[in-house]
Amino acid sequence: MKLKTKSIIFCAALFLISFSATSVCLADNIRKPAYAGSFYPANKSEIEQTIEILTSKAKETRFIIPAGKSLKALILPHAGYIYSGLTASHASLVLSENQFSKVILLGPDHRVGFTGCAISDSDIYETPLGQVRLHRDAAKLRLQKEIFSSIPVSDKNEHSLEVILPFLQTYLKKFELVPIIIGSGDYNKIAEAIDQLLNDKTLLVASSDLSHFLQYDEAVSRDKETINAILNLEKEKLIKHDNSACGKMPVLTIMSLAGKYGWKPVLIHYSNSGDTAGDRSRVVGYAAIAFYGEPSMENENISNRLNEKQGQILLKLARKTISEELGIKSKQEQISPASELEEKSLQRKSGTFVTLKINKQLRGCIGNLDASGPMIEGVKRNAINAAFNDYRFSPLTAKEFAKVEIEISILSDPKPLEYKDSDDLIKKLRPNIDGVIIRKGRASATFLPQVWEQLTRPEDFLSHLCTKAGLPSDTWKSSKLEVLTYNVQSFEEEK
Repeated sequence: MKLKTKSIIFCAALFLISFSATSVCLADNIRKPAYAGSFYPANKSEIEQTIEILTSKAKETRFIIPAGKSLKALILPHAGYIYSGLTASHASLVLSENQFSKVILLGPDHRVGFTGCAISDSDIYETPLGQVRLHRDAAKLRLQKEIFSSIPVSDKNEHSLEVILPFLQTYLKKFELVPIIIGSGDYNKIAEAIDQLLNDKTLLVASSDLSHFLQYDEAVSRDKETINAILNLEKEKLIKHDNSACGKMPVLTIMSLAGKYGWKPVLIHYSNSGDTAGDRSRVVGYAAIAFYGEPSMENENISNRLNEKQGQILLKLARKTISEELGIKSKQEQISPASELEEKSLQRKSGTFVTLKINKQLRGCIGNLDASGPMIEGVKRNAINAAFNDYRFSPLTAKEFAKVEIEISILSDPKPLEYKDSDDLIKKLRPNIDGVIIRKGRASATFLPQVWEQLTRPEDFLSHLCTKAGLPSDTWKSSKLEVLTYNVQSFEEEK
Protein backbone atom coordinates (compact mmCIF):
# COMPACT_ATOMS: atom_id res chain seq x y z
CA MET A 1 0.00 0.00 0.00
CA LYS A 2 2.84 2.34 0.89
CA LEU A 3 4.58 1.49 -2.38
CA LYS A 4 1.42 2.28 -4.32
CA THR A 5 1.03 5.58 -2.47
CA LYS A 6 4.63 6.52 -3.21
CA SER A 7 4.11 5.68 -6.90
CA ILE A 8 1.07 7.94 -7.07
CA ILE A 9 2.95 10.76 -5.32
CA PHE A 10 5.93 10.26 -7.66
CA CYS A 11 3.70 10.33 -10.75
CA ALA A 12 1.96 13.44 -9.46
CA ALA A 13 5.31 15.09 -8.91
CA LEU A 14 6.36 14.21 -12.45
CA PHE A 15 3.08 15.64 -13.75
CA LEU A 16 3.65 18.89 -11.87
CA ILE A 17 7.23 19.14 -13.08
CA SER A 18 6.13 18.36 -16.65
CA PHE A 19 3.23 20.84 -16.45
CA SER A 20 5.52 23.50 -15.02
CA ALA A 21 8.10 22.94 -17.77
CA THR A 22 5.39 23.08 -20.41
CA SER A 23 4.04 26.31 -18.93
CA VAL A 24 7.49 27.87 -19.04
CA CYS A 25 7.91 26.70 -22.64
CA LEU A 26 4.57 28.18 -23.63
CA ALA A 27 5.37 31.44 -21.82
CA ASP A 28 8.67 31.65 -23.68
CA ASN A 29 6.73 31.40 -26.96
CA ILE A 30 4.60 34.43 -26.19
CA ARG A 31 5.91 37.84 -27.15
CA LYS A 32 4.79 39.90 -24.16
CA PRO A 33 3.87 43.60 -24.52
CA ALA A 34 6.85 45.85 -23.87
CA TYR A 35 5.22 49.28 -24.20
CA ALA A 36 1.84 48.87 -22.50
CA GLY A 37 1.70 51.63 -19.93
CA SER A 38 3.96 53.97 -21.90
CA PHE A 39 2.87 54.27 -25.55
CA TYR A 40 -0.65 53.09 -24.71
CA PRO A 41 -2.66 52.00 -21.64
CA ALA A 42 -1.68 48.79 -19.86
CA ASN A 43 -5.16 48.06 -18.50
CA LYS A 44 -7.59 46.21 -20.80
CA SER A 45 -10.64 48.31 -19.94
CA GLU A 46 -8.65 51.53 -20.17
CA ILE A 47 -7.27 50.71 -23.60
CA GLU A 48 -10.75 49.71 -24.81
CA GLN A 49 -12.13 53.02 -23.57
CA THR A 50 -9.26 54.97 -25.17
CA ILE A 51 -9.72 53.34 -28.57
CA GLU A 52 -13.49 53.74 -28.32
CA ILE A 53 -13.14 57.50 -27.77
CA LEU A 54 -10.59 57.84 -30.59
CA THR A 55 -12.77 55.78 -32.94
CA SER A 56 -15.80 57.93 -32.18
CA LYS A 57 -13.80 61.03 -33.17
CA ALA A 58 -12.52 59.31 -36.31
CA LYS A 59 -16.10 58.55 -37.40
CA GLU A 60 -16.60 62.31 -37.80
CA THR A 61 -14.25 62.23 -40.81
CA ARG A 62 -15.99 61.79 -44.14
CA PHE A 63 -14.31 59.03 -46.15
CA ILE A 64 -15.80 57.31 -49.19
CA ILE A 65 -14.45 53.87 -50.08
CA PRO A 66 -13.66 53.69 -53.83
CA ALA A 67 -16.54 51.98 -55.62
CA GLY A 68 -15.95 48.41 -56.72
CA LYS A 69 -12.54 48.19 -55.05
CA SER A 70 -11.20 46.26 -52.07
CA LEU A 71 -8.75 47.26 -49.37
CA LYS A 72 -5.29 45.80 -49.92
CA ALA A 73 -2.97 47.71 -47.60
CA LEU A 74 -2.74 50.44 -44.96
CA ILE A 75 -0.15 52.87 -43.65
CA LEU A 76 -0.72 53.71 -39.98
CA PRO A 77 1.33 55.66 -37.37
CA HIS A 78 2.91 54.10 -34.27
CA ALA A 79 3.54 56.92 -31.76
CA GLY A 80 1.96 57.17 -28.33
CA TYR A 81 -1.83 57.12 -28.52
CA ILE A 82 -2.17 60.65 -27.12
CA TYR A 83 -0.22 61.84 -30.18
CA SER A 84 -1.00 59.54 -33.13
CA GLY A 85 -3.99 57.56 -31.86
CA LEU A 86 -6.53 59.78 -33.59
CA THR A 87 -4.98 59.19 -37.00
CA ALA A 88 -4.44 55.46 -36.35
CA SER A 89 -8.09 55.11 -35.29
CA HIS A 90 -9.15 56.18 -38.78
CA ALA A 91 -8.45 52.58 -39.73
CA SER A 92 -11.94 52.03 -38.32
CA LEU A 93 -13.35 53.68 -41.44
CA VAL A 94 -12.01 50.92 -43.69
CA LEU A 95 -11.75 47.83 -41.44
CA SER A 96 -14.50 45.54 -40.15
CA GLU A 97 -14.77 42.36 -38.13
CA ASN A 98 -13.40 39.24 -39.86
CA GLN A 99 -12.58 41.23 -43.01
CA PHE A 100 -9.10 39.65 -43.12
CA SER A 101 -7.79 36.41 -41.67
CA LYS A 102 -4.10 37.29 -42.01
CA VAL A 103 -2.26 40.55 -41.43
CA ILE A 104 1.31 41.09 -42.63
CA LEU A 105 2.51 43.90 -40.37
CA LEU A 106 5.66 45.74 -41.47
CA GLY A 107 7.49 48.04 -39.08
CA PRO A 108 10.84 49.86 -39.12
CA ASP A 109 13.79 49.01 -36.91
CA HIS A 110 14.24 51.77 -34.30
CA ARG A 111 16.37 49.98 -31.73
CA VAL A 112 18.99 47.61 -33.09
CA GLY A 113 20.37 48.25 -36.57
CA PHE A 114 20.56 45.31 -38.95
CA THR A 115 20.35 44.35 -42.61
CA GLY A 116 17.31 42.50 -43.89
CA CYS A 117 14.20 41.65 -41.91
CA ALA A 118 13.54 40.31 -38.43
CA ILE A 119 10.59 37.97 -37.88
CA SER A 120 9.65 36.83 -34.38
CA ASP A 121 9.97 33.11 -33.69
CA SER A 122 7.30 33.38 -31.00
CA ASP A 123 4.00 31.57 -31.44
CA ILE A 124 1.90 34.43 -30.10
CA TYR A 125 1.94 38.22 -29.80
CA GLU A 126 0.19 39.50 -26.69
CA THR A 127 -1.32 42.91 -25.89
CA PRO A 128 -3.65 43.98 -23.05
CA LEU A 129 -6.53 43.13 -25.43
CA GLY A 130 -5.47 39.48 -25.73
CA GLN A 131 -3.34 37.21 -27.87
CA VAL A 132 -2.75 37.09 -31.62
CA ARG A 133 -1.35 33.85 -33.01
CA LEU A 134 1.41 34.06 -35.62
CA HIS A 135 0.52 32.73 -39.05
CA ARG A 136 2.58 29.83 -40.38
CA ASP A 137 3.81 32.15 -43.15
CA ALA A 138 6.08 33.80 -40.57
CA ALA A 139 8.09 30.60 -40.23
CA LYS A 140 7.95 30.10 -43.99
CA LEU A 141 9.59 33.50 -44.58
CA ARG A 142 12.37 32.75 -42.07
CA LEU A 143 13.46 29.91 -44.35
CA GLN A 144 14.60 32.62 -46.81
CA LYS A 145 17.66 33.28 -44.68
CA GLU A 146 19.24 35.77 -47.04
CA ILE A 147 16.44 38.24 -46.18
CA PHE A 148 14.58 37.04 -43.07
CA SER A 149 15.77 35.83 -39.68
CA SER A 150 14.88 35.80 -36.00
CA ILE A 151 16.50 38.66 -34.06
CA PRO A 152 15.25 38.29 -30.46
CA VAL A 153 16.64 41.62 -29.21
CA SER A 154 14.66 43.43 -31.91
CA ASP A 155 11.55 41.37 -31.26
CA LYS A 156 11.68 42.20 -27.56
CA ASN A 157 12.41 45.93 -27.84
CA GLU A 158 10.76 47.22 -31.04
CA HIS A 159 7.55 49.22 -30.56
CA SER A 160 6.42 49.87 -34.15
CA LEU A 161 4.38 46.66 -34.45
CA GLU A 162 3.10 46.41 -30.90
CA VAL A 163 1.54 49.88 -30.91
CA ILE A 164 -0.52 49.09 -34.05
CA LEU A 165 -1.86 45.73 -32.86
CA PRO A 166 -4.59 46.91 -30.42
CA PHE A 167 -6.27 48.88 -33.24
CA LEU A 168 -6.24 45.80 -35.48
CA GLN A 169 -7.53 43.63 -32.63
CA THR A 170 -10.36 46.10 -32.05
CA TYR A 171 -11.46 46.45 -35.67
CA LEU A 172 -10.71 43.01 -37.16
CA LYS A 173 -11.24 40.95 -34.00
CA LYS A 174 -9.76 37.62 -35.10
CA PHE A 175 -6.77 37.24 -37.41
CA GLU A 176 -3.30 35.68 -37.55
CA LEU A 177 -0.14 37.75 -37.77
CA VAL A 178 3.07 37.86 -39.81
CA PRO A 179 5.22 40.40 -37.89
CA ILE A 180 8.16 41.82 -39.89
CA ILE A 181 10.68 44.41 -38.70
CA ILE A 182 12.60 45.83 -41.66
CA GLY A 183 16.16 47.09 -41.34
CA SER A 184 18.25 48.15 -44.31
CA GLY A 185 18.09 46.26 -47.59
CA ASP A 186 16.35 45.95 -50.94
CA TYR A 187 12.65 46.73 -50.52
CA ASN A 188 11.88 45.23 -53.95
CA LYS A 189 13.21 41.82 -52.85
CA ILE A 190 11.24 42.09 -49.61
CA ALA A 191 8.13 42.92 -51.62
CA GLU A 192 8.73 39.96 -53.92
CA ALA A 193 8.94 37.57 -50.97
CA ILE A 194 5.78 38.98 -49.41
CA ASP A 195 4.03 38.88 -52.79
CA GLN A 196 3.98 35.08 -52.63
CA LEU A 197 1.86 35.25 -49.45
CA LEU A 198 -0.88 37.55 -50.72
CA ASN A 199 -4.48 36.52 -51.20
CA ASP A 200 -7.94 38.06 -50.88
CA LYS A 201 -7.97 37.59 -47.09
CA THR A 202 -4.57 39.16 -46.44
CA LEU A 203 -4.05 42.76 -45.31
CA LEU A 204 -0.69 44.51 -45.57
CA VAL A 205 0.03 47.18 -42.96
CA ALA A 206 3.05 49.50 -42.89
CA SER A 207 3.76 51.12 -39.52
CA SER A 208 5.28 54.58 -40.00
CA ASP A 209 5.25 58.10 -38.65
CA LEU A 210 6.17 60.98 -40.96
CA SER A 211 8.56 63.91 -40.34
CA HIS A 212 10.17 64.27 -36.93
CA PHE A 213 10.78 67.34 -34.76
CA LEU A 214 10.18 70.14 -37.24
CA GLN A 215 8.35 73.37 -36.46
CA TYR A 216 4.60 72.96 -37.12
CA ASP A 217 4.30 74.79 -40.47
CA GLU A 218 7.51 73.26 -41.80
CA ALA A 219 6.32 69.80 -40.76
CA VAL A 220 2.96 70.24 -42.49
CA SER A 221 4.74 71.28 -45.70
CA ARG A 222 7.24 68.41 -45.51
CA ASP A 223 4.53 65.85 -44.74
CA LYS A 224 2.42 67.08 -47.64
CA GLU A 225 5.33 66.36 -50.00
CA THR A 226 5.78 62.89 -48.49
CA ILE A 227 2.08 62.07 -48.71
CA ASN A 228 1.95 63.22 -52.34
CA ALA A 229 4.94 61.02 -53.17
CA ILE A 230 3.12 58.04 -51.65
CA LEU A 231 -0.19 58.83 -53.34
CA ASN A 232 1.58 59.13 -56.72
CA LEU A 233 3.72 56.02 -56.03
CA GLU A 234 6.88 58.07 -56.57
CA LYS A 235 9.33 55.74 -54.87
CA GLU A 236 12.49 57.57 -55.97
CA LYS A 237 11.16 60.86 -54.66
CA LEU A 238 10.39 59.27 -51.30
CA ILE A 239 13.84 57.67 -51.14
CA LYS A 240 15.58 61.01 -51.73
CA HIS A 241 13.28 62.92 -49.39
CA ASP A 242 15.08 63.46 -46.05
CA ASN A 243 13.18 63.29 -42.74
CA SER A 244 10.09 62.04 -44.54
CA ALA A 245 9.07 58.84 -42.74
CA CYS A 246 10.70 56.66 -40.09
CA GLY A 247 9.01 53.65 -41.69
CA LYS A 248 10.29 54.44 -45.17
CA MET A 249 11.29 50.82 -45.92
CA PRO A 250 7.88 49.34 -44.96
CA VAL A 251 6.15 52.09 -46.96
CA LEU A 252 8.37 51.51 -50.01
CA THR A 253 7.66 47.78 -49.81
CA ILE A 254 3.93 48.42 -50.06
CA MET A 255 4.44 51.04 -52.79
CA SER A 256 6.39 48.46 -54.79
CA LEU A 257 3.48 46.01 -54.61
CA ALA A 258 0.99 48.79 -55.29
CA GLY A 259 2.81 49.69 -58.51
CA LYS A 260 2.94 46.05 -59.53
CA TYR A 261 -0.78 45.45 -59.06
CA GLY A 262 -2.23 48.87 -59.77
CA TRP A 263 -3.42 49.55 -56.22
CA LYS A 264 -4.65 53.11 -55.73
CA PRO A 265 -3.53 54.90 -52.53
CA VAL A 266 -6.06 57.19 -50.83
CA LEU A 267 -5.37 59.53 -47.88
CA ILE A 268 -7.76 58.89 -44.99
CA HIS A 269 -6.37 61.28 -42.38
CA TYR A 270 -3.39 63.48 -41.57
CA SER A 271 -2.36 65.12 -38.31
CA ASN A 272 0.74 65.84 -36.27
CA SER A 273 1.53 65.95 -32.57
CA GLY A 274 0.91 69.71 -32.58
CA ASP A 275 -2.72 68.98 -33.43
CA THR A 276 -3.18 66.51 -30.58
CA ALA A 277 -1.07 66.57 -27.41
CA GLY A 278 2.22 68.32 -28.14
CA ASP A 279 3.47 71.85 -28.59
CA ARG A 280 4.07 73.18 -32.09
CA SER A 281 7.77 73.93 -31.87
CA ARG A 282 8.88 70.30 -32.53
CA VAL A 283 6.19 68.03 -33.98
CA VAL A 284 5.92 64.54 -35.49
CA GLY A 285 3.63 63.88 -38.45
CA TYR A 286 1.13 61.04 -38.89
CA ALA A 287 -0.91 59.75 -41.84
CA ALA A 288 -3.45 56.99 -42.42
CA ILE A 289 -3.37 55.91 -46.07
CA ALA A 290 -5.38 53.08 -47.63
CA PHE A 291 -4.50 51.19 -50.83
CA TYR A 292 -7.36 49.84 -52.97
CA GLY A 293 -7.31 47.31 -55.80
CA GLU A 294 -9.41 44.73 -57.60
CA PRO A 295 -11.76 42.73 -55.35
CA SER A 296 -10.08 39.46 -56.32
CA MET A 297 -6.37 38.79 -56.67
CA GLU A 298 -7.29 36.73 -59.73
CA ASN A 299 -8.30 39.99 -61.41
CA GLU A 300 -4.83 41.33 -60.74
CA ASN A 301 -3.35 38.58 -62.92
CA ILE A 302 -1.29 37.15 -60.07
CA SER A 303 -1.22 33.77 -61.84
CA ASN A 304 0.37 35.31 -64.94
CA ARG A 305 3.19 37.15 -63.21
CA LEU A 306 6.78 35.99 -63.40
CA ASN A 307 8.92 35.53 -60.33
CA GLU A 308 12.35 37.11 -59.89
CA LYS A 309 14.18 33.94 -60.96
CA GLN A 310 12.27 33.84 -64.24
CA GLY A 311 12.98 37.53 -64.80
CA GLN A 312 16.70 36.94 -64.32
CA ILE A 313 16.58 34.07 -66.83
CA LEU A 314 15.15 36.47 -69.43
CA LEU A 315 17.78 39.10 -68.62
CA LYS A 316 20.59 36.58 -69.07
CA LEU A 317 19.00 35.50 -72.35
CA ALA A 318 18.98 39.13 -73.55
CA ARG A 319 22.63 39.63 -72.58
CA LYS A 320 23.69 36.37 -74.23
CA THR A 321 21.82 37.29 -77.41
CA ILE A 322 23.60 40.65 -77.69
CA SER A 323 27.03 39.23 -76.85
CA GLU A 324 26.70 36.55 -79.53
CA GLU A 325 25.77 39.23 -82.07
CA LEU A 326 28.91 41.15 -81.05
CA GLY A 327 31.00 37.97 -81.25
CA ILE A 328 32.15 38.11 -77.63
CA LYS A 329 31.71 35.78 -74.71
CA SER A 330 31.64 36.31 -70.97
CA LYS A 331 30.80 34.32 -67.85
CA GLN A 332 27.94 36.74 -67.37
CA GLU A 333 26.18 35.26 -70.37
CA GLN A 334 25.86 31.79 -68.83
CA ILE A 335 22.13 31.24 -68.73
CA SER A 336 19.99 28.60 -67.10
CA PRO A 337 19.46 25.18 -68.70
CA ALA A 338 17.28 25.00 -71.78
CA SER A 339 14.60 23.27 -69.74
CA GLU A 340 14.10 26.46 -67.71
CA LEU A 341 13.69 28.52 -70.90
CA GLU A 342 10.99 26.07 -71.90
CA GLU A 343 8.94 26.80 -68.78
CA LYS A 344 5.29 27.39 -69.63
CA SER A 345 5.36 30.90 -68.12
CA LEU A 346 8.27 31.96 -70.37
CA GLN A 347 6.56 30.54 -73.45
CA ARG A 348 3.46 32.66 -72.83
CA LYS A 349 2.57 35.15 -75.55
CA SER A 350 3.23 38.66 -74.31
CA GLY A 351 4.42 42.06 -75.41
CA THR A 352 7.99 42.78 -74.32
CA PHE A 353 10.41 45.69 -74.24
CA VAL A 354 14.17 45.61 -73.78
CA THR A 355 15.83 48.77 -72.47
CA LEU A 356 19.58 49.40 -72.43
CA LYS A 357 21.21 52.03 -70.22
CA ILE A 358 24.77 53.20 -69.60
CA ASN A 359 25.35 55.14 -66.38
CA LYS A 360 21.57 55.44 -65.95
CA GLN A 361 21.24 57.10 -69.38
CA LEU A 362 19.13 55.53 -72.13
CA ARG A 363 21.20 53.69 -74.77
CA GLY A 364 18.41 51.91 -76.64
CA CYS A 365 14.84 50.76 -76.15
CA ILE A 366 12.80 48.64 -78.54
CA GLY A 367 9.75 46.48 -77.95
CA ASN A 368 6.48 45.10 -79.21
CA LEU A 369 3.07 45.92 -77.78
CA ASP A 370 1.22 42.99 -79.27
CA ALA A 371 1.29 39.51 -77.75
CA SER A 372 2.01 37.83 -81.10
CA GLY A 373 4.63 35.36 -79.94
CA PRO A 374 6.37 33.74 -76.93
CA MET A 375 8.02 36.27 -74.62
CA ILE A 376 11.42 34.58 -74.91
CA GLU A 377 11.38 35.17 -78.67
CA GLY A 378 10.30 38.76 -78.10
CA VAL A 379 13.14 39.29 -75.62
CA LYS A 380 15.76 37.97 -78.07
CA ARG A 381 14.40 40.01 -80.98
CA ASN A 382 14.04 43.21 -78.97
CA ALA A 383 17.47 42.80 -77.37
CA ILE A 384 19.04 42.83 -80.86
CA ASN A 385 16.91 45.75 -82.00
CA ALA A 386 17.58 47.82 -78.85
CA ALA A 387 21.33 47.26 -79.22
CA PHE A 388 21.72 47.74 -82.97
CA ASN A 389 18.54 49.09 -84.59
CA ASP A 390 17.29 51.94 -82.41
CA TYR A 391 17.44 54.87 -84.89
CA ARG A 392 18.20 57.29 -82.05
CA PHE A 393 21.59 55.69 -81.39
CA SER A 394 24.51 54.24 -83.30
CA PRO A 395 24.91 50.45 -83.07
CA LEU A 396 26.21 49.27 -79.71
CA THR A 397 29.94 48.50 -79.55
CA ALA A 398 31.72 45.77 -77.61
CA LYS A 399 33.35 48.42 -75.42
CA GLU A 400 29.97 49.92 -74.56
CA PHE A 401 28.43 46.50 -73.96
CA ALA A 402 30.64 45.99 -70.90
CA LYS A 403 28.95 49.01 -69.30
CA VAL A 404 25.39 48.28 -70.40
CA GLU A 405 22.61 47.70 -67.87
CA ILE A 406 19.65 45.73 -69.23
CA GLU A 407 16.03 46.07 -68.19
CA ILE A 408 13.17 43.90 -69.47
CA SER A 409 9.49 44.83 -69.34
CA ILE A 410 6.71 42.26 -69.72
CA LEU A 411 3.45 43.88 -70.81
CA SER A 412 -0.15 43.10 -69.99
CA ASP A 413 -2.65 43.24 -72.85
CA PRO A 414 -3.44 46.92 -73.68
CA LYS A 415 -7.02 47.96 -72.93
CA PRO A 416 -8.94 50.95 -74.33
CA LEU A 417 -9.35 53.87 -71.92
CA GLU A 418 -12.74 55.52 -72.23
CA TYR A 419 -12.77 59.24 -71.42
CA LYS A 420 -15.00 62.26 -72.05
CA ASP A 421 -12.52 65.09 -72.54
CA SER A 422 -8.96 66.13 -71.74
CA ASP A 423 -9.77 66.81 -68.08
CA ASP A 424 -11.33 63.38 -67.71
CA LEU A 425 -8.31 61.81 -69.43
CA ILE A 426 -5.95 63.47 -66.93
CA LYS A 427 -8.04 62.18 -64.03
CA LYS A 428 -8.15 58.61 -65.30
CA LEU A 429 -4.44 58.17 -66.01
CA ARG A 430 -2.51 56.51 -63.15
CA PRO A 431 1.04 57.91 -62.86
CA ASN A 432 3.75 55.29 -62.27
CA ILE A 433 1.24 52.51 -63.03
CA ASP A 434 -0.08 52.94 -66.57
CA GLY A 435 1.85 52.46 -69.75
CA VAL A 436 0.05 54.53 -72.38
CA ILE A 437 -0.53 54.10 -76.12
CA ILE A 438 -2.01 56.92 -78.21
CA ARG A 439 -3.27 56.64 -81.78
CA LYS A 440 -4.64 59.15 -84.29
CA GLY A 441 -4.94 58.07 -87.87
CA ARG A 442 -1.63 56.47 -88.81
CA ALA A 443 0.25 58.18 -85.99
CA SER A 444 0.90 56.25 -82.78
CA ALA A 445 3.34 56.10 -79.87
CA THR A 446 3.73 54.60 -76.43
CA PHE A 447 5.50 55.34 -73.16
CA LEU A 448 6.26 52.62 -70.64
CA PRO A 449 5.22 53.29 -67.02
CA GLN A 450 8.90 53.92 -66.21
CA VAL A 451 8.69 57.21 -68.16
CA TRP A 452 6.54 58.66 -65.35
CA GLU A 453 9.77 58.93 -63.33
CA GLN A 454 10.92 61.72 -65.69
CA LEU A 455 7.51 63.12 -66.68
CA THR A 456 5.59 63.09 -63.41
CA ARG A 457 2.70 65.35 -64.48
CA PRO A 458 0.06 63.71 -66.71
CA GLU A 459 -0.05 66.90 -68.83
CA ASP A 460 3.70 66.67 -69.57
CA PHE A 461 3.49 62.92 -70.10
CA LEU A 462 0.77 63.29 -72.74
CA SER A 463 2.41 66.27 -74.45
CA HIS A 464 5.71 64.42 -74.90
CA LEU A 465 3.86 61.31 -76.03
CA CYS A 466 2.04 63.31 -78.72
CA THR A 467 5.38 64.71 -79.89
CA LYS A 468 6.82 61.20 -80.04
CA ALA A 469 3.91 60.19 -82.29
CA GLY A 470 4.68 63.07 -84.64
CA LEU A 471 1.64 65.05 -83.54
CA PRO A 472 1.45 68.59 -82.10
CA SER A 473 2.18 68.41 -78.36
CA ASP A 474 -1.27 69.73 -77.44
CA THR A 475 -3.20 67.24 -79.58
CA TRP A 476 -4.44 65.47 -76.44
CA LYS A 477 -6.17 68.71 -75.39
CA SER A 478 -7.94 69.57 -78.61
CA SER A 479 -8.55 66.29 -80.41
CA LYS A 480 -10.04 62.95 -79.49
CA LEU A 481 -7.22 60.41 -79.39
CA GLU A 482 -7.54 56.64 -79.15
CA VAL A 483 -5.92 55.86 -75.80
CA LEU A 484 -4.99 52.43 -74.47
CA THR A 485 -3.29 51.57 -71.20
CA TYR A 486 -1.30 48.58 -69.97
CA ASN A 487 0.81 47.54 -66.99
CA VAL A 488 4.30 46.10 -66.98
CA GLN A 489 6.34 43.80 -64.83
CA SER A 490 9.95 44.95 -65.09
CA PHE A 491 13.20 43.24 -64.18
CA GLU A 492 16.72 44.63 -63.79
CA GLU A 493 19.96 42.68 -63.69
CA GLU A 494 21.26 41.63 -60.29
CA LYS A 495 24.40 43.53 -59.32
